Amino acid sequence: MRGQYMLKPKQMSRAVIVGHKNILEETVDALHKANLFHIEDFNEDGSDLKIGKPFEKGSEVSKRLVKIRSIASLLGVKDVAVAKQNPATVCSQLDSCLDTLDQELEVLVENKHALEAELKDIGSSKKEILPFTNLGLDLELYRGYENLVVFAGHVKENVEPDIARITSSYELFYDQKSGAIVLFVVREKAPQIAEVLAGTSFRESKIPDMTGSPSSLLVDLENREADISKKIQAIDTEIEALKLKYSDLILASNEVLSIEIEKAEAPLRIATTESSFIIDGWLPTDQYAELERTVNAATNGRAFVSSQEITKPDIKKVPIEYDNPKIVSPLQEIMNLYGRPTYKELDPSALIFITFPLLYGMILGDIGYALILLIGALIIKKVVSTDAVKPLMNILIYCQISTLFFGILYGEFLGFPLASYHGEHGIEPGLIPGFETLELFVSPFAAGEMIGFPLHRTHLVMTFIVATVFVGLIHLNLGYVVGFINEKRKHGISAAIFEKGSWIVVELGILLAVLGYLDMLPIIIGAIVFLVGVAMLVKGEGVKGPVELPSLLSNSLSYTRIIAVGLSSIYIASTVNLIAFEMMWQPGSPIGVMTIFAIVVFLFGHALNTALSIIAPGLHALRLQYVEFFGKFYEGGGRKYDPFGYIRKYTEEK
Repeated sequence: MRGQYMLKPKQMSRAVIVGHKNILEETVDALHKANLFHIEDFNEDGSDLKIGKPFEKGSEVSKRLVKIRSIASLLGVKDVAVAKQNPATVCSQLDSCLDTLDQELEVLVENKHALEAELKDIGSSKKEILPFTNLGLDLELYRGYENLVVFAGHVKENVEPDIARITSSYELFYDQKSGAIVLFVVREKAPQIAEVLAGTSFRESKIPDMTGSPSSLLVDLENREADISKKIQAIDTEIEALKLKYSDLILASNEVLSIEIEKAEAPLRIATTESSFIIDGWLPTDQYAELERTVNAATNGRAFVSSQEITKPDIKKVPIEYDNPKIVSPLQEIMNLYGRPTYKELDPSALIFITFPLLYGMILGDIGYALILLIGALIIKKVVSTDAVKPLMNILIYCQISTLFFGILYGEFLGFPLASYHGEHGIEPGLIPGFETLELFVSPFAAGEMIGFPLHRTHLVMTFIVATVFVGLIHLNLGYVVGFINEKRKHGISAAIFEKGSWIVVELGILLAVLGYLDMLPIIIGAIVFLVGVAMLVKGEGVKGPVELPSLLSNSLSYTRIIAVGLSSIYIASTVNLIAFEMMWQPGSPIGVMTIFAIVVFLFGHALNTALSIIAPGLHALRLQYVEFFGKFYEGGGRKYDPFGYIRKYTEEK
């Protein structure tokens, strides 16, 4: 079956399930367990059909689900792999301990919050007391005077001479180390003193509303702070103990209750009358018989499943399920970023399984970076096995296999050439002693560029520019071929010929004209074929077709980024190598110290370039897929096939 539908989404069928309301709950339960029927949400349209009402148990289940999720949040329970439990056992355990656990946790959390608030207040009090600790006065001495005014704060310079010029009736306490100052002055001189202080760096401090020695108070506060910290730590230990004890139950309960709430709210998606229900939806055609068996078994044949014809307006509604081999499935993540194919489109996942890693490898093409990233991807895949990370690591692995191949072809390892070659200054040594470049023939695209093995990109720039344009033309024409098939499926052979085939005819005309220019053919042949292609293009796409002709050139030239980005990576790596080795053998410098610095530069530089080796080739290869390739045939925008059901992780029905 998979071979038959390769490059196509799964073939889908539309089905309607009809039955009496008294078997709705059994039907919903069976559909949820089967996890294969994509329910089409019903919208009231003024007919006798109405949206159903949730099952009675929904309200209670919802309350318990909110409570269990709140507990999970407070305990910090995270998704982890645990042994699967029986849902019935989970429900019985939950009934017996949910309220007790909720109350116990609520008390612990409230106590912790109270202690944390007290700890915060102590911190504020310490900040208020600290400026007065070295002044040698009890705090009650700073207030309660009728004829004295107290100024407390911080200064940056000695203000006593300025105060002494105004009055001799003052008492000054000053901590030179911290700049803290307390000034007692007679009330009648206070306004003048305030003016003097305002003209200096004086910053007023709040006098704590406490009594006793600041130093003693600070010690008491620190002791209290330590005591509260111990209590908070004890509460955290109790919370952690609860987490260890109940985390498996919480994860399983959340799953069970989530399933129950999904089923309880299912009628809100279903059309009903006073006595019956109608469930409309989609499923893969090869599972239609399974749906019939499931519904019949659950309702003893009292609910009926019927297949519906997919009409032309329905095509846009068909949910899309990929139908790719397991090895291709990671590339579906790239498709999802752009948009799933519509039902009548070819699914290009299998194509980009080849072209995306191929373009990535052509850009990076370095054995060293390929091995680093390959090993890193394998380790991350082993350690982090989440559904979100695993496909991305598989894509990275595919790309590094391609990079390894091109790295051997280019003869590059972390910016070093593997083989010796003829450079501007004679023979340049390679990384492998005795390994010499095998020169085969002169490049037909650039005089003086010798093609051999391994290829040296830095010395074959013009050749690679032309080669990447040819790669682009192959990639673009693959897009036109796929577009031809898509148009044929949607609108027939005529539309396919004029809308997509015309572009291939235009390209053929240009090729023949070039051959004519080289006196290999009469140039008139190319001109005629080109004009025929343009005429077909006008018929197929209207005036906008010829307007887009220049995009053919710009799209082809976009592929030169393959060599441009690749060269930038080489030059970064070569620069890092050059700096590191020059530091290592710098005359007059201690060998050991400079060697350490050189190693640091080498490792840091290549680590940075390794990160860039993921981003730059990945983004540019992705752009060539999305903009140049997909632009020739792909619309996207298909809806995801989302069957009514739940993939259990923590529970398993016996």
